[in-house]
Amino acid sequence: MNLRFLKYILPFFCAFILSSCEIFGPGQGIFTSPSPHEQYANSLKTANLDKTALGSLWLAASERSLRDSLLITLPYRESGYFPAQSPFALGYRVQAERGDVLLIGVTVQGRDLPDVADTKVFVDVFELDDRQKLSRVLSAKADTTGLRWEVKRSRMHLIRIQPELLRSGRYTLSITRDPLLAFPVQGRNSKQISSFWGANRDAGRRSHEGVDIFAPRGTPALAAIDGYVSRVGTNNLGGNVIFLSDQSHGINLYYAHLDSFNVAQGKRVQLGDTLGFVGNTGNARTTGTHLHFGIYESGTGAINPFPFIRLGLGEPNQKLPGAETLGDTVRLTTNSSLRVAPNSKATTLATLDKNQIVRVLGGSAGWLRVRTPTETEGYLLASAVREVGTSLRQAKVVAQTPVYDEAYSDAAVYEVLAESATLPVLGTHGNFELVELNKTGVKGWISKE
Repeated sequence: MNLRFLKYILPFFCAFILSSCEIFGPGQGIFTSPSPHEQYANSLKTANLDKTALGSLWLAASERSLRDSLLITLPYRESGYFPAQSPFALGYRVQAERGDVLLIGVTVQGRDLPDVADTKVFVDVFELDDRQKLSRVLSAKADTTGLRWEVKRSRMHLIRIQPELLRSGRYTLSITRDPLLAFPVQGRNSKQISSFWGANRDAGRRSHEGVDIFAPRGTPALAAIDGYVSRVGTNNLGGNVIFLSDQSHGINLYYAHLDSFNVAQGKRVQLGDTLGFVGNTGNARTTGTHLHFGIYESGTGAINPFPFIRLGLGEPNQKLPGAETLGDTVRLTTNSSLRVAPNSKATTLATLDKNQIVRVLGGSAGWLRVRTPTETEGYLLASAVREVGTSLRQAKVVAQTPVYDEAYSDAAVYEVLAESATLPVLGTHGNFELVELNKTGVKGWISKE
């Protein structure tokens, strides 16, 4: 597809682009209106554009990104390229816990169409349940560049990113994690937690329903969020205790073993206010001074507080591939494993042979996200590929040999050779070879058989 065609047809598609920057989703996975991505897809169908080659490919790419999403570890960032002539969507899976806050950033730099407004990208976040069923929990309008998702359930999450039709450009994705709450002990962080959720108590008769944060007596115990002090009192296990109600999230924060109080019941407090002071009252009289910090959720009971207060991961700093590599067709220099994640221990999707041709979609930390001619996507070590520059050998091809657009026999035929020729072979895929036509310099696939 040439640039003039894109510039001619693009305004027609732009009529269906959504323009505001509102975030969709009340945070409970319940939606009263379709997402911007769904609205855009519906507009294509209404205009019968889903019957066109590009429209159907865009919808198929959307579904494939959900089915074939790749697993990543946070914090993570990746840069990549999406081509206008090949509809494209990204799917990433990440494990997240109740109490985590996922921060997702997407920036796009347009390319090839400088006279057109910036490319718009749809971002959707889904939960994946035990039956592998997806539920959309958050969406962004097409011109939003950042999303913040407060994780409601400890599950695998899937993030889909897809640009509108007929746009090419480079993207940079960043995903990291922060805690929902501030740390509840002044001058401490989650590295000072010495006893965790679920540890045995009373010779195994009960388990620990919180975390213990050791600090000197009198260290301020802080409000981890804005809230309402629903109780100040004592009990046998916790000694001096405070309950702080966080009604916006449906949780109650429990501060125990306090030496003394600094607030009264019924008081509204702000993040960082001193509620009391660390001690060892209650059943902690024989231990060092510490704060027992717990969280109780309405309708659930005690839940693990650690994800709510553990240190954030900070900004991702993975090295990104050079811009000149993104979108390129490259050739493997050795047999290599195509993996589900940019990690040498990740599951292998396929074993690719030396001289295999792949297209670079993106990359991160010495790995390239690639797509094979049969549409399989995964990660390869960047050191295992090189540009398709020099030929592997010269192939003698007889007249009437079809040259295909893709590496399979049912692909569209780009050209049928009128006469015999000797063509440079640039790479392989299965029983097909990528060749360069002498007269035009166009690349295409021929069958070895």
